Amino acid sequence: MVAAEDAGRPSDIADKLGIEPGMVVQELGYDSDVDDAVREAVEDVTGEDLLDEDAQEVIDVILLWFREGDGDLVDTLVDARSMMADNGMIWVLTPKTGRPGHLEPSEIAEAAPTAGLAQTSNVSVGEDWAGARLMSPKAGKKRT
Repeated sequence: MVAAEDAGRPSDIADKLGIEPGMVVQELGYDSDVDDAVREAVEDVTGEDLLDEDAQEVIDVILLWFREGDGDLVDTLVDARSMMADNGMIWVLTPKTGRPGHLEPSEIAEAAPTAGLAQTSNVSVGEDWAGARLMSPKAGKKRT
């Protein structure tokens, strides 16, 4: 149960993104327009700095800030998956409708399966950004 004074805490953002303490989180597509509250919330919950594109660790969660004009989303997703844990997830964070760099949700929906991913949910992340969670279709299934 969340106390009334805790509602709206920055860690609520991390909860929306499924971020838990100890997770390894990589950030791709950083630029001056990213939402620092999202970044800080994730770092507060994990207790670690966000890793950049040069990270060599196995990644649990990738925060991909992606805008119209940032290149080919499929290629970006395929590259991002290379260091992702089997049950890891990618959050494609895009500017909301009407904001500069807005990416149509259909573009994410079309790019995900081509990159070998499945879109599982969407969330609002702050005032200016929306997120689409992508995971491996096999994530969560046990191998025999």
